[in-house]
Amino acid sequence: MTNHKDNSPEAISNIDLLSLMEDIRAWGRELGFQQIGISDINLDQPRQHLQSWLEKNFHGDMDYMASHGEKRSRPEQLLPGTLRVLSARMDYLPDTDSMEEVLADANKAYISRYALGRDYHKLMRKRLATLAQKISAVAGQHNHRAFVDSAPVLERALAEKAGLGWIGKNTMLINPKAGSWFFLGEIYTDLPLPLDPPQETMHCGSCTACLDDCPTGAIVAPNQVDARRCISYLTIELRESIPEELRPLMGNRIYGCDDCQLVCPWNKFSEHTQETDFQPRNNLQAAELVELFQWTEEEFLRRTEGSAIRRIGYECWLRNIAVALGNASSSDTVVAALKEKSQHSSALVREHSQWALAQHN
Repeated sequence: MTNHKDNSPEAISNIDLLSLMEDIRAWGRELGFQQIGISDINLDQPRQHLQSWLEKNFHGDMDYMASHGEKRSRPEQLLPGTLRVLSARMDYLPDTDSMEEVLADANKAYISRYALGRDYHKLMRKRLATLAQKISAVAGQHNHRAFVDSAPVLERALAEKAGLGWIGKNTMLINPKAGSWFFLGEIYTDLPLPLDPPQETMHCGSCTACLDDCPTGAIVAPNQVDARRCISYLTIELRESIPEELRPLMGNRIYGCDDCQLVCPWNKFSEHTQETDFQPRNNLQAAELVELFQWTEEEFLRRTEGSAIRRIGYECWLRNIAVALGNASSSDTVVAALKEKSQHSSALVREHSQWALAQHN
């Protein structure tokens, strides 16, 4: 392909954009992305859905969901001149012990599979930046910006428009050939790239497995998740006390929740990731709750270095494990661990440890 450094409208019109798109997909595969699609920036319908969700206060304490005005649904406000969005998919499901077996063992800690390895944000952002550089080498220094779950971006709506799947009843993006165990990332660009056909049909049919199996009933209706009841929100986003009525329903889930994906029939098509960085570290795929509860803050920081888990901090880590231990099988070891943390310097840890201890009386 001819190398163009001039990004004027005249120069861009001379670029074989279809050929460039073929190159972009090939570069994406080389960089570890399983799929890349292109969409326009019209998000009128998703904006209405978001506004309705916010009006119901389903976002809980996630004030950032409402604090960016229309930037989330108007990409050109986030990056002036944006014409297209490249949506990229990267599979992350590690090859681990049976998730169902871990969930069924009340003394083990269940951590959402996406968080077992290296933090995906940096890995994907770096590769998207490399992809943007490759595009610039051909099309000139186009105006672009890469995002990985770190800015006001309606990534699932954009990915749906780009043909990467449909937004299911659990609000996850579901790909007909890969299920939903994948990350999404985006590149906003002012290049007028050809569009991919959107995913216009939702293939969930009459299935309600995700609604029926949500441990806390957070999926209150198809495509409607009340984050205030969602275990992922409670263990990751919430920084205060977890509502007492929800604690017994959380089981042994100490960081995130995968139940709505585990029961989704489309995930029979999921394949294990080939990314070594997404493989489990520190045996977190099936660790004992008491063992994790006994980590010092230094151990927590060291063992979660480079992990998404570190973002919740040591205090919330102990809070979450205390709740899980309240739901665990009663033993002298569990009771002793909870008694020790019942005297912790953190009021948050003390409260949840004392609640958990009461469950074993």
